[in-house]
Amino acid sequence: MATAPQLRKLPLATKLAYGFGSVAYGIKDNGFQTLLLLYYNQVVGVPAHLVGLAIMVALVIDAFVDPIVGHLSDHLRSRWGRRHPFMYAAALPVGLLYLLLWNPPTSSPGATVAWLAGTAILIRTAISCYEVPSSALAPELTADYHERTSVLGYRYLFGWIGGMTMLLLTFNVFLQPTAQYPLGQLNPDGYHRYALVAAIAMTLSIAISALGTHREIRHLPQGRPARTSIAGTFREIAATLRNRAFLILIGAGVFAYTSQGLSFALSTYFNTFVWGFPAAALGLFTIAVLVGVGLAFLLASRVSRRLGKRRTAVLLSLCYIIVSIIPLLLRRNGLFFVNGDPALMPVLMGFTALGTALGVGNMILGASMMSDVVEEAQERTGARSEGLFFAGSFFMQKCVSGLGLFLTGIILSGVGFPTGALPGQVSQQTLYRLIDTYCVLHIVLGLTGLLILSRFPITRAQHEQRVARLAETASHAAPLPGSEPEYTLPSNAQAAPL
Repeated sequence: MATAPQLRKLPLATKLAYGFGSVAYGIKDNGFQTLLLLYYNQVVGVPAHLVGLAIMVALVIDAFVDPIVGHLSDHLRSRWGRRHPFMYAAALPVGLLYLLLWNPPTSSPGATVAWLAGTAILIRTAISCYEVPSSALAPELTADYHERTSVLGYRYLFGWIGGMTMLLLTFNVFLQPTAQYPLGQLNPDGYHRYALVAAIAMTLSIAISALGTHREIRHLPQGRPARTSIAGTFREIAATLRNRAFLILIGAGVFAYTSQGLSFALSTYFNTFVWGFPAAALGLFTIAVLVGVGLAFLLASRVSRRLGKRRTAVLLSLCYIIVSIIPLLLRRNGLFFVNGDPALMPVLMGFTALGTALGVGNMILGASMMSDVVEEAQERTGARSEGLFFAGSFFMQKCVSGLGLFLTGIILSGVGFPTGALPGQVSQQTLYRLIDTYCVLHIVLGLTGLLILSRFPITRAQHEQRVARLAETASHAAPLPGSEPEYTLPSNAQAAPL
């Protein structure tokens, strides 16, 4: 049987190093969900539905890599443990591939779409080789019910700080208006500068995180050597991922992340065409998002200590559904500030901060709940499969994020949103159709995910009892195959001279 992680509090330095690596994921995720569709559609000139389709296909194909990476990581045995070899190996490819994504050939529309799909698959695969093993570290670093929420809070904190900081630089530095491009969001050179800086930041964050958590390897559970066929490997993956608690989290996540993908992809359209903000003003919203992330970091941990993870997650989900659409519904009915009103920006920033706090807080709790599934499954199967469970979560996120982007392309085409449009040139009726469609989908997706999440079965008391039983069992278990020393000298023997 696999050994259990220690029930311990982690030093702050370890939490900071662990969380810092998610800067790479934050940059990539915000780039894909906020900028990529706009860049390829409005700047490169590819029709929105083809961009959405290419991204969705790329993400779905790449998502099948995650369970393989998770399985290989779970069973790897090396002097650097199960996770760190993957983390170190991913650093350089991630940066190089992200740079290529934003520099497509323009010889033909077909070549551009193929480049988008191909590079999107490769960058997602490279990120998986870091993100899946790194995520699997959280339940390995500590078995403490609330400490896991704290550890994962740092992960989301740095992920959002990294992503939002890069967006702040993008809108306020890289996408500056020029004589040729009076609307900065349509300046192709700005996207190329963004790609270079983002690629460097992603590589550095992964390398620093791997180095900063290297000293924890001696505390981590050991892997079981895998000696099965390819067919046997897939049977083991399927059996592991049939866990009921895991499937509940995945089911809730399908709807939540589809809604998130839709929201992120349309956020730049809303800010540019509904609210009429220039690129510099759009950058200010990252400040509101950063404030919201800081609130989420405190909110998830403190409220869940009183209510438990499941009840807190359900409460935050419900509040998020309501808060995130209030400004759009008020504008749709003529009850909100008009464009140009001095109060418009600060009020929207307040709604953005609150919505971010609720949404990110829920993500932190979802990841912490996924960590608790590991011991529940270990008690049933005798194996720790952190990599597989988190890979399954990423599999879901990638598939449905692609679905969100695909739906965005369909919505934009369906409401008749024009290509190459400038603020003030899109009709009011088109904008109202866009708002109506988005709000209906957001409510339906959010409520469905909330109802599924409310069925999550693991409580704090159950988790702590389970950890105690596993620790007792592990203390009597034989060593894992391959973990015994090859030869030990008797205590009264002397080593032969070389």
